[in-house]
Amino acid sequence: MQGKIVKGIAGFYYVHTAENNIYECKAKGVFRKDGRKPLVGDDVELEVLDEEKLLGNIRELLPRTSELIRPAVANVDQALVIFSIVKPQPNLNLLDRFLIMMEQQGIPCIICFNKLDIDEEGAGQRYEEIYRSCGYQTIQVSAKIWSAGKQSGETADKGNIQNTSGGSMERLMTLLQGKTTTVAGPSGVGKSSLINCLQQNRVMETGGISTKIERGKHTTRHSELIAISEDTYILDTPGFSSLSLFDMDKEELAGFFPEFVREEQYCKFAGCSHIHEPVCGIRDAVAEERISKERYENYCLLYEELKNVNPYKGKNFSSEKEGKRR
Repeated sequence: MQGKIVKGIAGFYYVHTAENNIYECKAKGVFRKDGRKPLVGDDVELEVLDEEKLLGNIRELLPRTSELIRPAVANVDQALVIFSIVKPQPNLNLLDRFLIMMEQQGIPCIICFNKLDIDEEGAGQRYEEIYRSCGYQTIQVSAKIWSAGKQSGETADKGNIQNTSGGSMERLMTLLQGKTTTVAGPSGVGKSSLINCLQQNRVMETGGISTKIERGKHTTRHSELIAISEDTYILDTPGFSSLSLFDMDKEELAGFFPEFVREEQYCKFAGCSHIHEPVCGIRDAVAEERISKERYENYCLLYEELKNVNPYKGKNFSSEKEGKRR
């Protein structure tokens, strides 16, 4: 029998099958011997030990199409990153860090801006424009209005919300259909509430916002796949408040900003850092508003951060010592 690992806790793996059963399984010792570890998202071959109690053993890991390091999950097709438009306002530097992390791992990303219902100044439209111009799929939603609409039998886009850019849960569900999607975002942006809207037979614990610091209480404590329809899974992951970019060189950073690629041809110098050089296609594009000021400023901050991780990289200390000896 085949299935997909939807959760792993303390050496036990929970495998969802086509019959909509979930078996509690242990992995056979051969995996440890081979240095392989089952991951959430793995498609597996399992041996049923007790049909009534839904117990089994994982006999074989089937080939993976992808493997993420952060979070550790297999066979992910895309990522959905959720930020709120307001309360709290989105930390675009943190969003850019997540997008870079997904770019590094070759995972397409959908950016979802939640809490459209309390966006009185229309800031969500501006955030969408920033990231749509970079080539990302973006959407604005209101988990709160959608949930209320389902309970009353009305559609989510009724009420005082103006439907912008196809901003609806229906469109979001279409983007997720038939795929395994990892869902991430800071605490307090309505991530768990949004996931509740996407699934039918399950309600997750949701936390409130600390009014003092406007950060959410972490309510997702483990990574698990949730089946929301046939062949459609979402992976909820614990909320994050910071992400480090210490596994790349500063010279590589620009390659993970898709909108930079089309402008780099206008840089005068090969290896342009896009920071101080006099003739720079990126800086010109920022001045002419083809690249957003917010994205460029975040690039500069991240460049300096990477520069400071290993400030001595590239220097030849042996040559300096030899010079001193002379």
